Amino acid sequence: MPYDPSAFPPFAVTVDLVVLTVRRHSLCALAVRRGEPPFQGRWALPGGFVRADEDLAQAAARELAEETGLCVHDPAAPIQDNGAHLEQLATYGDPGRDPRMRVVSVAHLALAPDLPAPRAGGDASNARWAPVEELLEQSGYGRVDEAVAPLAFDHAQILADGVERARSKIEYSSLATAFCPPEFTVGELRRVYEAVWSVALDPRNFHRKVTGTPGFLVPTGGTTTRQGGRPAQLFRAGGATLLNPPMLRPEV
Repeated sequence: MPYDPSAFPPFAVTVDLVVLTVRRHSLCALAVRRGEPPFQGRWALPGGFVRADEDLAQAAARELAEETGLCVHDPAAPIQDNGAHLEQLATYGDPGRDPRMRVVSVAHLALAPDLPAPRAGGDASNARWAPVEELLEQSGYGRVDEAVAPLAFDHAQILADGVERARSKIEYSSLATAFCPPEFTVGELRRVYEAVWSVALDPRNFHRKVTGTPGFLVPTGGTTTRQGGRPAQLFRAGGATLLNPPMLRPEV
């Protein structure tokens, strides 16, 4: 029998993006308000359908650029002002996750320094940065002037998985520097760890650990007073990808 595509149920693949940044000392995620059904008017993670002529990485990079203006950062190249770390997170394929048809989503995690207010695009009617604690509240997510509702689809679970991936990876890798500009102070890096882990860290102990970890930070020779007070030494990310010893997350 010849192959008949119509004999099979509709099936689609999407990419969803957990885009995390640190704003005002809080770990924030990009949320978009859906402008079309299903879940019209509800907040969701950015993402979209994979096109017929692109692979998963290309689809994720395209959606990231469309939603945030960010380019995927090449680890072998110097960090760009509009560069972001992007990695595959997990695959979600519950048969009922999308009411339109059977849709499997390959979620990706994107990390970037403090980003400007996003602009809605595609099928999104609005976009904003929101603290992850608000988005993950069991009662749902809403703003002051709107009804509370959970994130659309299974995006609350995807977001929770992405946040835990980030919290875990900054323990044993240099990934925390992806939240920082190309040159940063130890204090700015510490505030990244505090925001991602939702804990307060001892400044002196943290300084000793990160500057004593081989390959983690490299002094640039410059200083800055952007934090106020005395000039602080500037660093850039070193060549290490794995931290030895690791930065263990405090128990809370």
